[in-house]
Amino acid sequence: MVELVTRNYWWPGITRDVGRYIEGCDLCQQIKNRTEEVAGKLKLGEVPEKPWMYISVDFITKLPTVAGKDAILVVCDRLLKMTHFVATMEGTTAEGLVRLFRDNI
Repeated sequence: MVELVTRNYWWPGITRDVGRYIEGCDLCQQIKNRTEEVAGKLKLGEVPEKPWMYISVDFITKLPTVAGKDAILVVCDRLLKMTHFVATMEGTTAEGLVRLFRDNI
């Protein structure tokens, strides 16, 4: 905080005065400075060498029920940007997900 004040002002005992002001200010006591490091530059991800080497999988849920299905399994390949949409039920188990993946992708 002293650094911000000394950018524009200076007087003898500035550090002591700013410290006293901060200790007596409720708002200053509630606001905390960031303790984590500032994020660095973004790095590009690796480009997959083969199709279906890296995929993303997600569910779209809370849909109206049609033919007993109320969710969609979305599987997308990062290299080809090919996407598969599989109708399923919201309560699909891990075993059911494996079957859906095996049978439809």
